[in-house]
Amino acid sequence: MERSARLFENAKRRIPGGVNSPVRAFGPVGGVPPFIASANGCRITDVDGRVYVDYVGSWGPMILGHAHPAVLAALRETIERGTSFGAPTEAEVDLAELICERVPSAEMVRLVSSGTEATMTALRIARGATGRDAIVKFEGCYHGHADSFLVAAGSGAATHGHPSSPGVPASLAALTLTAPFNDLGAVAEIFARSGKEIAAVIVEPVAGNMGCVPPQPGFLEGLRALTKEYGALLIFDEVMTGFRVHPRSAQGLYGIDPDLTTLGKIIGGGLPIGAVAGKRPLLEQLAPVGPIYQAGTLSGNPLSVAAGLATLRTLRDQEETIYGKLEELTRSLVTQVGAALRDRAVPHQVQRVGSMFAIYFTDALVHNFADAKRSDANLFKRFFHGMLAGGIYFAPSPYEAAFVSAAHDTAAITATINRLKRLDL
Repeated sequence: MERSARLFENAKRRIPGGVNSPVRAFGPVGGVPPFIASANGCRITDVDGRVYVDYVGSWGPMILGHAHPAVLAALRETIERGTSFGAPTEAEVDLAELICERVPSAEMVRLVSSGTEATMTALRIARGATGRDAIVKFEGCYHGHADSFLVAAGSGAATHGHPSSPGVPASLAALTLTAPFNDLGAVAEIFARSGKEIAAVIVEPVAGNMGCVPPQPGFLEGLRALTKEYGALLIFDEVMTGFRVHPRSAQGLYGIDPDLTTLGKIIGGGLPIGAVAGKRPLLEQLAPVGPIYQAGTLSGNPLSVAAGLATLRTLRDQEETIYGKLEELTRSLVTQVGAALRDRAVPHQVQRVGSMFAIYFTDALVHNFADAKRSDANLFKRFFHGMLAGGIYFAPSPYEAAFVSAAHDTAAITATINRLKRLDL
């Protein structure tokens, strides 16, 4: 990794930590991150020429695999007409229509430029619509880096600095009430104390920023019932789970109808995008129709929209084939990973929902962030670096989900398992 090492040292001179998003710096695992030169299908290639089977998938968007022909064709066609107009385009309407067609609770959509912008906007709608200020979030769930969400946050916030980040005003943090994920009783207690002050509950329906933690039976249903009882909104953060765990996202998988949904990642086909979707009366609270202000120069960027449309149309048109393959491959992978670790008496849990999964080095099932933190961090480091050295690329943090794409195949799965069996754990 000679060239990557040189680039990393040069980057640290001009970019904080040498990276533009903290977890990329390899802080939780140590070492030098490979700088990526190209990607195709389920594999990425670094600047030193090493090729890896990729389970990061740009942190989730690449459900079709890297450089998918339909996405590349859409981008080539679009870029010839210009890259940004700051004006409405027909493709924005098409993407909004497709999201409303595929996401059960979506009646209207506002496009933004990132998942963080989407959750910020959803929270502003909730506060504006209810006239309340407090929100409930869950320990270890990450909803972007807006001030209100950096309280007991997961993902990179859990491994870099303090989850309650410096720079977040104490007065604002006090409006964020937290509970353990999957603990409906704790949420009920919060509502009993502060229900009249709570604007919304925001939740990852499958927690993907502490690995992969499914909701326990009744948890999401209970959140829906509590929010309705107290007049608060239920926000599903589906930036990660949207179109990943089910053709109609997590809300389709679990049959829950949230008031607002935030989307990102897959709906941009690998380009920067975010969206807030939800019921018409709530979305029409946004300017220019309503009084709640939100704007963005690059919202609905033609390239992001084109890549997103190509991705969502491919998922729609080949739904049975793609989602069937994702289910089969991911089930096979996690079953074999579990068997390989069990044969060597390595404490582990392999948890998955659809084509996202996580490997924990602990004896107990993981239901929340406290459980996730019991995973053996040193064992994860050995696993991570051992797999990386053998050409298998997982996220460099024990608190991140892994992803299988439609471009993965039996050869990639076999290479992964063969490498795992040779590791010195």
